[in-house]
Amino acid sequence: MSVQTSLGKRLDPPDSVGVRLAFFVLWGIDATAATLFFLVPYASELNPVTVFFYQLVGLPGVVLAAACYAAIVMLIGHFLSDPMDVRFVAIVVGLYVLFAANNVLLLAFREPLPELLGLW
Repeated sequence: MSVQTSLGKRLDPPDSVGVRLAFFVLWGIDATAATLFFLVPYASELNPVTVFFYQLVGLPGVVLAAACYAAIVMLIGHFLSDPMDVRFVAIVVGLYVLFAANNVLLLAFREPLPELLGLW
């Protein structure tokens, strides 16, 4: 006889391991770049939640904020039914491609992605 809570019955991780892996890789790059924003004088973090956590506990606050974002995305993905869960995580991966690319380019070239592409 097994006991299962109603929460356990509703949690259903996205089936696509590749999409989840892509999310975590891009999340890691973005979290690292966000941490570096507080160490370089020419870049600044725009996310007010990350800035709040940084002011509260320093650099560990940036990691804590990033971990909260990842947990929220994964929790939402668990509650969505298939195939919406994979679509949701895929959309988040697409957004993180833009965020991570912008952050890395900003750190490397001191200009954000829109400026490098001549959009600003």
